[in-house]
Amino acid sequence: MFADIDYINQFTDMMSEGFIFIDNNGKIQIYNKKAKEVFGVIYNQGRGHESGRIIEGDIVIIADNNLGRDDGGLTPNNLSVIGIEDKNIKIGDSIIAIGSYMNKKIIPIYKYMKNDSGKFMKLNTSFQGIDITVNIDIVGKIIDIIVNGEKFEIEYISAIGHMVVLEGQTGEVKFYQANGYTIRKESILDLLNGKEYMAKGQNLEVEVIGRDIFDIHGHVSDIKEFYEAAQGKSISFKNKFIEINGRPTLCSLSPVDRDGKRVGAILKVKDISELKKLIEERNEAFLKLEEIEKQISGRESVANMFPNIIGESDEINEVKKLLYKASNSSSTVLLLGESGTGKGLMAREIHAASKFKNNPFIHVNCASIPESLIESEIFGYEEGAFTGARTKGKIGFFEMAKSGTIFLDEISEIPLSTQVKLLRVLQSKSFFRVGGTEEIKIDVRIIAATNKNLEEEVLKGRFREDLFYRINVFPVWIPPLRKRKQDIYPIVYSKLPEICKKVGCEEKHISGQALKKLKNYNWPGNVREMENILERAVILCDGRTILSKHLKIETGNGDAKEDINNIKTIKQAVMEAEKKAIINALKICNGNKKQAMDILNIRKTSFYDKIKKYEIEVR
Repeated sequence: MFADIDYINQFTDMMSEGFIFIDNNGKIQIYNKKAKEVFGVIYNQGRGHESGRIIEGDIVIIADNNLGRDDGGLTPNNLSVIGIEDKNIKIGDSIIAIGSYMNKKIIPIYKYMKNDSGKFMKLNTSFQGIDITVNIDIVGKIIDIIVNGEKFEIEYISAIGHMVVLEGQTGEVKFYQANGYTIRKESILDLLNGKEYMAKGQNLEVEVIGRDIFDIHGHVSDIKEFYEAAQGKSISFKNKFIEINGRPTLCSLSPVDRDGKRVGAILKVKDISELKKLIEERNEAFLKLEEIEKQISGRESVANMFPNIIGESDEINEVKKLLYKASNSSSTVLLLGESGTGKGLMAREIHAASKFKNNPFIHVNCASIPESLIESEIFGYEEGAFTGARTKGKIGFFEMAKSGTIFLDEISEIPLSTQVKLLRVLQSKSFFRVGGTEEIKIDVRIIAATNKNLEEEVLKGRFREDLFYRINVFPVWIPPLRKRKQDIYPIVYSKLPEICKKVGCEEKHISGQALKKLKNYNWPGNVREMENILERAVILCDGRTILSKHLKIETGNGDAKEDINNIKTIKQAVMEAEKKAIINALKICNGNKKQAMDILNIRKTSFYDKIKKYEIEVR
């Protein structure tokens, strides 16, 4: 029918709706994965069970909201196999029944009512030592059978017969009714009459390809229309509510013609229960979206929350998202990245967006403080703590940052002796001043930064491992400028007016070639280097437009990437020098190899090895 049925099956299996194609003889040719899930052809829910049949002594639990409908044609007389012989039970009644199969010695438990006489029916009992609860929700159209706390639930549209069977000796569940029972030919009446039931479990499925559509979905009016459309009738519909095999669905029917001849029809199926879930998920998503919108105070996106961090690349927007998360917590943040990437700016932005924003922000450059003074500067000191100490002592940076944020820039430069004390601050939020005996409690947010690989520093013994784990709570890596060259233009356009104002000159512009030169440069010093180069260019430029000649960047041929690629390794350089030296020696000696060896001061074996290695032709 189709040229490549395997390809079509793969394609339809990716669809989010059921897809069934029958040929003009009513035989199923395509039945995609979603359709199999909707109608229980594949049953991947629940505990699963082996195939088998009901045998004498098994405990049978029946919940039927309309006796005789969608249960295989069950009648009151059929209930005698589980010991129920009550002439008051009529066709159409709702019934809950529990009994022992073909064992009249055990008295059954049951209750029934007229189908339209109530909204809810429940039986809660113990049968043969097993706790059983059965609920028929006629309004909500759900039937629950609960066995020792394990629930077996089925939704329905108008009528359904639900059944669970327990092994008579052990009380273990050996069968439960589930979606697809019509396709599996597992009606209550069939099974009570001794028919074998199929196994359930992950990826077990009933073979439907090649079978008659009526064999799978019964002789209902809408399936007849499907068949008639496949045979040639002009029938089609879209999003029509249909109950198929007891499942509420929205269906669309389309005839299929080829070369002017009817070859079959397609039925697309949407499971209404799935639609209900989608609506619930959508509503939940809307609620979350509203919460996020409130959190970001009506701004368009998280990326726009830090306008002082210039850039539009995916890399910098990802950094902004992480900074936003960091600003909403009190955890210690570790900013990682090369020098000049803007770690100080980002630390300030985290503080400004956090709950600490109205309190101090103290920036401590650990690399700029002499090793002998760093402990007293960070933690402060008491009167007379050391020679040269102030008479009244001095508070340290941690006390200055009380209830605010302390930014420990270049934290890797803190000596090991001070790292021990810093670890205590992180652990207990308290410390002692140098020379002091009074414990000082603090409530301070800590942000640290470094341009070094702290893991390597730990391995080399220059940074305490326990301190590393304490500050590495929320790491944020800031990519270098060469990894986000998309941001070069917005940074230039943002910084240039500021630099002109700082220098005290009229605003200047930049040429296209100058911008290209900036983009081709590799930026080892990152944004800080760019600011310096732009400031120098503003000073050198006498006119209003900065040209490429005003940008003092050592790019060689104008392309930093090419410059780097042209650099040879030491090994390559040595090999080239060796080859050239041997060739020159042979030329001078007119091809005399012994003389060339003497000039080069090289052994015979090594000489011949290199001639072979470098493919030198000796004449």
